[in-house]
Amino acid sequence: MTLLAFLVALGVLITAHEWGHYRVAVACGVKVLRFSVGFGKPVLRWKSRNPYPGQDTEFLISLIPLGGYVKMLDEREATVAPQDACMAFNRQSLWTRAAIVSAGPLANLILAICLYAATFWIGQYEPQATLATPVAGSLAQASGLRSGDTVLRAGTSAENLQDIASLDALRWWMLLQDASAVYLEVKPLGKSSAHVLSLPALADDAMNKDSDAWQARGFSWAWSRAVLAGIQDGGAAQAAGLQRGDEVLRIDGHVIADAVDLRAWVRASGQRQTPSLQNWEVLRAGHLLQMHVQPETLTQDGSRWGRIGAQVGEAPAQVWVQLGLWDGIDKALDKTWQVSAMTLEMLGRLLTGNASLDNLSGTLTMVDYAGRSASLGIGAYLSYLALLSVSLGVFNLLPLPVLDGGHLLYYLYEACTGHPPSSQWLDVMQRAGLAVLVALTALSLFNDVVRLGWLP
Repeated sequence: MTLLAFLVALGVLITAHEWGHYRVAVACGVKVLRFSVGFGKPVLRWKSRNPYPGQDTEFLISLIPLGGYVKMLDEREATVAPQDACMAFNRQSLWTRAAIVSAGPLANLILAICLYAATFWIGQYEPQATLATPVAGSLAQASGLRSGDTVLRAGTSAENLQDIASLDALRWWMLLQDASAVYLEVKPLGKSSAHVLSLPALADDAMNKDSDAWQARGFSWAWSRAVLAGIQDGGAAQAAGLQRGDEVLRIDGHVIADAVDLRAWVRASGQRQTPSLQNWEVLRAGHLLQMHVQPETLTQDGSRWGRIGAQVGEAPAQVWVQLGLWDGIDKALDKTWQVSAMTLEMLGRLLTGNASLDNLSGTLTMVDYAGRSASLGIGAYLSYLALLSVSLGVFNLLPLPVLDGGHLLYYLYEACTGHPPSSQWLDVMQRAGLAVLVALTALSLFNDVVRLGWLP
């Protein structure tokens, strides 16, 4: 299922990208010889029964699905018949060639808009914007946010607040604000009235290479009760007699606000030099029980933390989010633009050293996410496709030789100097670009292996 979901995603994105090149080339009168999804040995091949005027394109689906290409008539690659010379790619004007090259990435961005719009029209369940315990000592905690607060509206001033549909929407909005001051209208757990809180702007050094504006402000995730969802054999929880479904109310007199608070309390217990027996107050089937729990202490790389051998937390409350026709299109345009801008910003942070290279993800992570999103439903899978389509479009526009953006860079040089780069320089640049691409691929693959826990 996971592999199939990934192959379908790859096929859709590659087809859209290459179709952009193909369709604009045909519209500009360039003869397209071959349109291939994939590389290597052809699995399927066919020609259109009703080709465009002057076209006789061969369509292929090839064995290796990691890419594709559109081969056009070009005098630099093979002899061209005199009657077809006007349809050769190299004979076209600079702006025509630039339009054909840029059409692939633009097709991916257009596809992303369509996919995002479809997800908004279909609708899907998302976590309710009810916040778990903020990180101790964080801006979120200092501003007065507490466990169980539900965010109703958010804005950059108390007078300009917009509705927040879900926790995903809140996190996305927060990321877009970067380090700016934010205002949140929240309704505390069990209360009927709401009030507005302000979080000051982040300090220049608040975000490190491994954090973003959400984490730097001290937000965790969705609120859920401190319920034990599973007990591991041989762990401290089982030894103490804890059972699945137990709700932890207090530990040594400390009120446990939610699942995040319980996890933090258990982990912190391992920092003591001498682990102590804890007194837990537990609610089981309506009855209060007193349990004595001795957390285990783990040590790794000089850090100590506690654990009890139990899965903590229940599924957070969900809300149904669905938009109408025009609202869906408007939000899809906005989301595609924002994701593109954030992708470029992250690439810039990577290049300047302000973000860790550990953030790079590769094919294995994409395969993993394809399976996860497909298991969550059509809405989640379409969102995954849209995100990949934006990433592919933006990445291909980078001025890196062997990518579409590299060719556009060559055309910019030609526009400025009146002549294209020499064949010697083109060869050097292509080799350098390929080396960079291979290095990035290797690094992202290594990160995937580490992230997925495949290394000992």
